[in-house]
Amino acid sequence: MLQANQAQIMLQLQDKMNAKVNPEWLTTRSPFLRAVIIEGAEAIEHHGWKWWKKQDCDLAQLQMELVDIWHFILSELLLQAEGDQQQAQAAIFTDIDQQSVQFDGQDYHFAELGLLHKLELLIGLAAAKRCSIGLFSALLVDCQMSWLELYQQYVSKNVLNFFRQDNGYKQGTYRKTWDGREDNEHLVDLMTQLDASADSFQDDLYQALHQRYAVSK
Repeated sequence: MLQANQAQIMLQLQDKMNAKVNPEWLTTRSPFLRAVIIEGAEAIEHHGWKWWKKQDCDLAQLQMELVDIWHFILSELLLQAEGDQQQAQAAIFTDIDQQSVQFDGQDYHFAELGLLHKLELLIGLAAAKRCSIGLFSALLVDCQMSWLELYQQYVSKNVLNFFRQDNGYKQGTYRKTWDGREDNEHLVDLMTQLDASADSFQDDLYQALHQRYAVSK
């Protein structure tokens, strides 16, 4: 189960990341749920959905897409709370144990839905400017992730996002592909080599990314 201090840390990190991209992000009110739609579709691609051909589920990348989706859900919750992190945190724990959601006049019970159907529901809710923490929690179970693992991966991806911004992501000069592999894949490699419970984990991971990026092509 998600711990209160973990939710607090993630909301703090998300606020800092959004402010780094745009100091006026709360006023700008970017369409974070639109990003959930796109990331949800990418998650479906990593799972595989084409019934006319053989496809293998890339679980590691599917999990990473959930981490990306969580970034945008946190941003949306902060936006709805006008930047009040305590209010956003309360919204998470109010909804986290919900087992169903009503959408378009129909009740959807998460236990009755497969992974792809849950992702489609996530996308549908986002298109209607809604999000469900209970649904996201059910998706974690389907993707073999605990809230602790999400927390660890979220912190890691947050480090990567800061690294991207520091290396020209917004200016278009950042190389997302290093030595023929996307930076997300390098991130997964480096995460397994470091102690995620260490107080220095964020700094250690940032330095590891910096060292690999500096010598890559």
